[in-house]
Amino acid sequence: MMPTTDGPGFVATEHALWRPYAQMKTTPPALPVVSAEGVRLTLADGRQLIDGVSSWWTVCHGYRHPHIIDAVKRQLDAVPHVMLGGLTHDPAERLATRLAALAPGDLNHVFFSESGSVSVEIAMKIAVQSFINRGERGRTRFLAFRGGYHGDTLATMSVCDPEEGMHALFAGAIARQVIADLPVDADRIDSLAVLLSEQADTLAGVVVEPLVQGAGGMRFHDAATLQALRNLSDQHGLPLIFDEIMTGFGRLGTLFAAEKAGVTPDIMTVSKALTGGTLPLAATIASTRLFETFWGEDPGRALMHGPTYMGNPAACAAANASLDLFEREPRLAQVHAIEAMFAALLPEARALPGVVDVRWQGAIGVIEMESLPELEILKASFVDAGVWVRPFNTIIYLMPPYVISAEDLEHLIRTTLRVTEAWARRHFSRV
Repeated sequence: MMPTTDGPGFVATEHALWRPYAQMKTTPPALPVVSAEGVRLTLADGRQLIDGVSSWWTVCHGYRHPHIIDAVKRQLDAVPHVMLGGLTHDPAERLATRLAALAPGDLNHVFFSESGSVSVEIAMKIAVQSFINRGERGRTRFLAFRGGYHGDTLATMSVCDPEEGMHALFAGAIARQVIADLPVDADRIDSLAVLLSEQADTLAGVVVEPLVQGAGGMRFHDAATLQALRNLSDQHGLPLIFDEIMTGFGRLGTLFAAEKAGVTPDIMTVSKALTGGTLPLAATIASTRLFETFWGEDPGRALMHGPTYMGNPAACAAANASLDLFEREPRLAQVHAIEAMFAALLPEARALPGVVDVRWQGAIGVIEMESLPELEILKASFVDAGVWVRPFNTIIYLMPPYVISAEDLEHLIRTTLRVTEAWARRHFSRV
């Protein structure tokens, strides 16, 4: 039996699975999923939920797309895994070639890993070592931005928003970076220019989520902001890193946010939808200019990094199949259709009490609230209404799979509006 109080003798068998972002003592029980198909999750009790967030923004083609499933099965029958140290295989070689061809500009060199956070750390490591390889030491810090989020590993935590992230909790354990406001207007551009003139010789690069800051609150900015960062980075010889882990593979209506913005970074990181939400895989894609700083006869100039499961054949097979679907099926057109329905229906939320802003871009729709009291009750209300929607901080957002039908999308949006209205009227009142 489970002891009634925890302490030195506490036996945690009941909590063998340690869940993410959860206070295990107080968090409600998780909902057991027994199957998933298309845009629907089926729970153990038989209820079905329309997935409104693409399982943390990964399932762009819907669950269990037969083309991806078949590709993974065939790869498992051939070579499920082999190390990339001294060996190689066709799925990784082919995927790297395809990603280099799809990425903008001269982003021609692909380094694989297993998670988005690690891909950002690799980007940071490439940036730092590129200076070392050119004989410049002392460039160890990064410029990042308030509202940003780049992962939960120690290095990526340091370039997240210092308030929204976990800086205070882990003070002393993570590096101190240069955190600034995004240059979204002339005054902030000028302020950033001054900051860089003072700090640039200590910096190894600039890290930003292009067009949308995701987990920091789904904050949008425009292409001019990224162009300003491109110009300032060039002025100071700093690599510009685009974290496209959320925006990559169609979420904003183009394959990459860099493409939509018309701005090419020096390094781009991708993950999440890379495999269509099937297997873990990430990639750090670097420019030829940076790659050449590692090229030569000296082994000390090599990038000394090698995740054990980097380029896993089954994951690469899934990613190649996912890219096939972007070529064969109208994914980007589906994103534009989602955006159009957001534009038609989401503005209704502006009349609700407690609503601060309503915005959308591509297949992202956001209702921002003054606050979200009783958050777990709100989450449960969405489940009771038959949709899987996961509000956080002060936002209620939708990021459905691209393949969602018009009927299901309208139902998802209207249900979200209905649940939000009922909850908002209980918690807010107009003055």
